[in-house]
Parts: sequence; C-alpha cells; structure tokens
Amino acid sequence: MSAADRLRTEVLRYFSVVSPREAAITKIEYEGTRLAIYTKNLELFAERDQIAKDLVNILKKRVVIRSDPAIRLPQEEAEKIIKATFGDDSTFFFDETLGEVIVETKNFKLNKNEEIIRNVCKETGWHVRIAKKSLMPSKTLDKINQYIYKDSGRRLSILRTIGERVFGAKTFETSDVTLTVLGSGRQVGRSAILLQTNESKVLLDCGLAVGATSKLGMLPRFDAYPSLFDELDAVIATHAHLDHTGVIPYLFKYGYRGPVYCAEPTLPLMTMEQLDFVNVAEKEGSFPLYNENDIRTAVQHTITLKYGSVTSITPDIRITLYNAGHILGSSLVHIHIGEGLYNIVYTSDFKFEKTRTLDACAHKFLRAETLMMESTYGATPIPFTREESEALFANYVKQTVESGGKVLIPVPAVGRAQEIMLVLDDLLKSGSIPEVPVYLDGLVIEATAIYTAFPEYLSQELQDAIESQGNVFMSDYFTPVKSHSQRDEVLNSEGPAIVIATSGMLEGGPILNYLKEFAGDERNMLIFVSYQVEGTLGRKLLKGIREVSFMGDGGKAEVLNVKLRIEKVDGFSGHSSRQQLLSYLKKFTPKPKNIIFLHGEVEAIESLASSASKVVQANIYAPKNLETISLLG
Repeated sequence: MSAADRLRTEVLRYFSVVSPREAAITKIEYEGTRLAIYTKNLELFAERDQIAKDLVNILKKRVVIRSDPAIRLPQEEAEKIIKATFGDDSTFFFDETLGEVIVETKNFKLNKNEEIIRNVCKETGWHVRIAKKSLMPSKTLDKINQYIYKDSGRRLSILRTIGERVFGAKTFETSDVTLTVLGSGRQVGRSAILLQTNESKVLLDCGLAVGATSKLGMLPRFDAYPSLFDELDAVIATHAHLDHTGVIPYLFKYGYRGPVYCAEPTLPLMTMEQLDFVNVAEKEGSFPLYNENDIRTAVQHTITLKYGSVTSITPDIRITLYNAGHILGSSLVHIHIGEGLYNIVYTSDFKFEKTRTLDACAHKFLRAETLMMESTYGATPIPFTREESEALFANYVKQTVESGGKVLIPVPAVGRAQEIMLVLDDLLKSGSIPEVPVYLDGLVIEATAIYTAFPEYLSQELQDAIESQGNVFMSDYFTPVKSHSQRDEVLNSEGPAIVIATSGMLEGGPILNYLKEFAGDERNMLIFVSYQVEGTLGRKLLKGIREVSFMGDGGKAEVLNVKLRIEKVDGFSGHSSRQQLLSYLKKFTPKPKNIIFLHGEVEAIESLASSASKVVQANIYAPKNLETISLLG
C-alpha cells in the first residue's frame, strides 16, 4: 500500500466512527503541505477546526476540511451574510476553486471569535479566513492577491503537484545528511545553503550579493551544480531581504517549479523587494536577473507558514519556523530529518535582544545536533546599549538641525526603517530634538503598510499600541514623499530637515538623489543605522573615501565629492552584536554537537569561531563557499 493510500485509509477509518454516510466525504486531495478533505455535511464542515486537529494528531500531517461545492451558497448570497457579520469596510476575496473567502478586516479580534466564524461557515458553506486589513494602502498586497486569486485554478494545480511529492513514499532510507555552502561562506550576503539527504534536496535561502560587480559574484554558486534547478525539492526563505531571497525568481526563470516556504509576512515583503530590484535595474539600464512574470510564478508556488507550525516539506524532512527578531516575519528554521534521525537549527539573520518592533529570537529547542548561525558582527562589539545608541542618535540629529543642516538616514525598507521611525517619533514628542520636517521616501512607505497588515508578528507592546492607537508607525511629524515633484520640493527646500530613504547601503533608490543634492554642504550629516556590505557605496564612505562614483539613472556613471559629515550608530542593527552572538551560544538549548558559522566577513567569522571554542564544547566549522560538511557517517 502506498503512502497516499495509507493516509486515505486512516482518514476513512476516523470518519467511520461518525459513519461514512453522515460524514459525506466526497473527495480527499493534496494541497501543498496539507491533506484536503471535502464534505457535503454542513455540521461536520462547521466543526472543521476540531476535526482537523484530531486528524493531525492521528496522521502527523497538516489537514484542512473543505466544503463540497454542492453546499456552498452562491457568492452574492454569501457576500451579504459576510458583510452583515464583518462590516461594509471589510474586503473579500472569493476562491471558488478551494471554497474559501478571505475577509480582510480592521477588526482582527474577530479572528479569535471561533463561534462567529463557525456560524458564518455553516450558514454560507464557505471556508472563511480572517486577515488583518492593512492600515495603509499596499500595492504589493493587492498584487499578490491578483497573482493568487485571479488564477486560483493554476494555484490549486501547483499545490496538488507539491502535495504529491510531500505526501509521497520515501524512495530511500535516510542515512546521509550534508550541507553545502553555495553562498554566505565567509561573506555577508548571498545566503544559500544546500541541505541534502538520500531522499531530498532543500535550499535554505537563495540570495544575491549586494555590491557584487559580476553575475558570478552576485549569484549563489549554481555553476557548480548545473542540474540543481531540476532536482530541488524545496526552498526555504528565512526573511525578505534581497541577500536571502533576491534570487528566488531566478530559480523559476530557469525551470524550478517546486515550493517556496516562508512565514506569512515574508511573502509580501520579499515580493516588494524583488519587484523593486527589477525596477531599479531597468532604470539603471542594466539587464535584470528576472522579470515580473518570474516573480508572479514564484508567488504562486509559495506556501506561507505560521510560527510554531510543524510542516512536512519532503517525505523525510519537517520544518518549524520561529521568530528570529531580525525583521517582520524573519525566521529561525528548525529542521527535523527522518524519524528522529537528525535535527538542525538555521538562524539566518537574527537578533538576540528585544527591539522596539520585535521580541528577541527563540533559543530553546527539543533537539538540535547542528546549529548554523550568522556571524555578521562576530568581530564587532557594540560599545553602547540600545538606550545609549538612541541618545547618541538624538545628539547627532540635534547637532545637525540646530546648525541648519539636513540629516540623511539611509535605511533598508524593511526593519531598520520602522525602528528609526518609532525612535524619531519618540524624540520629537519628548522634545529631545527640535521639531523639523521629517520626510519618508522610497519603499519605506510600502514596507510600513505591509507591517500594519501583520501586527501579530510584532512585539506584544507594539500590538497593544496598534490596537489602541492605530498606525503607530506613521507619525503626524512625518511626510511621505509620493511623487517626483514632491521629491524635487524637498531637494530644493531651505532649512533643516530629516530624510529617511532607501536604500540602506546607498546601492540605488531615492537616497542617492538626496545624497547628490546635499553632499556638498558640511552642515549636513549622513547617519548609517544598518550594516554596510563590502563593495557598496555606503561601505566606501565609511572607509573615508570622499570622491565616489555610482551608477545614475539610465546607466550613466556619476562622480560625487562628499563633504557632509558621516556617522554610524551600530546599536540599531537587526543583527546580533558580538556580545549577543556569544550569549546566544551560551543559552542555546540543547547544546549542539556542531556549530557552523556563516554570513560574516572573514575577520568576523574567525574571531567568533575562536571565542566560541572557549564558550561551548562543539565541533566548529567556518566553511568557504562550495565546501560540504557531512553531518552523518
């Protein structure tokens, strides 16, 4: 009997307790990582959550109970009931293929009212899912809904194909586990780690090297594995930054058609970053690695997961995502291989400290034989606490605006932007800095809109603030820059001001327009609040280079003489400091047998590895790109 037949037999055995006729099961299908069971029994459908939980305990697989089309009300009738329940300001997306209606509402507390949702499901015959409505318009969220729900038949076909692999029988007994570093080995960025067992090939992240000057240097080392795109079973995206997800659409351009797994907020955030990456490349006159159609295909193959949900992704691998504390939706990945054979924790980028937006990352697990850990600040102790960093930042801003200068703050759109916005709002409200115009430009606004759609992934304090105050990110002190003409007004304005704009490493984006205009005035200040990768314009300025060249619009090289003051405040980073990295190793539970340091420049990794050997008893690895580590045998 095949694995699929065994699952169906277990399902029918469960329902035989009720009686097959009363259960009215009409179909059992695979939908990605879930087993979908269709029923004509409205009572059973209304109790679907409890039934699904029972079956999960029996099958050890994710299960969803769906309604047979025969018991669903027509959309027009169902919509009237849903509007009466959730309000006219709610937005609906009907997916006839799956029998789902996604209700976006500002009253997210309804998601916890199981009785209301159960009654609506029973009354309409549709599977109602509640989603938080963004407090700001988001083109990215709208676009993703179009990608998925405008072609739900294609989406269902994709999910069924994925399910055939996930629920299929194992071909080989798992006895080997290897990790091959395709990117992020002794470098920051270009994260891509190939996990292989006898049965499966899974890619952990698939990012590009920011600041690389050649295609070979930008992409993970796919050249060493020419058949990889055809052989991959799954891709796991730990968070939205391009150095971890920027090459995922490239996989689909060249034929990959497997799943991409990530936390719920990561899908819109990485889609936003990828679309912008294509847009910037076209503006600079360079040939993009992929196009919007490739991004759409990637979105249609993406399966989002909640933190803490155990999910089978191949016949011999299960994963669970946990908060990494780096940016919204950033995930530590716990990987369980075989039936208790081996466990790996991959931190990707993480923050072992509570910040204004997120809680500190997870550090306790049931099992973990190997820990793969980022090392960005492995050689860089942070001399200030977070409070001291905020005070230093306030002092820099105050000095500049009181002298009549402008403050430029380049930020990654996701993560540092929202932290700095909250800090500035507090400083302005408390009078710690003079009240001056604060302008937001670039993807900062779009990313913030996505943040407001996923409050449950933020710290509890911020969730409470959003519940009571609404959009806490967009202060009355802030002015979004939404057009070229508005940007020109800011560029030509007199007097002090603060500009927060992308990109964080000065590699494209509107921040370059402000830098070109304000670089020649010594009263102005450029404040870096995030990591600057080697080779980027930001890193060059930090090294003291003051005559720099960069690619302007249309691919034309421009030279700039920089006279403004340049400072860096490290305490705002979404990465763990050296102290926090070592503290994480000490507190990580259980103690791993192997520790693999990745995502750090050579000095950082070597320094951290040396110190780690004095803190923990483990085999320590600091692999280069293309090195393979065998974890068994």
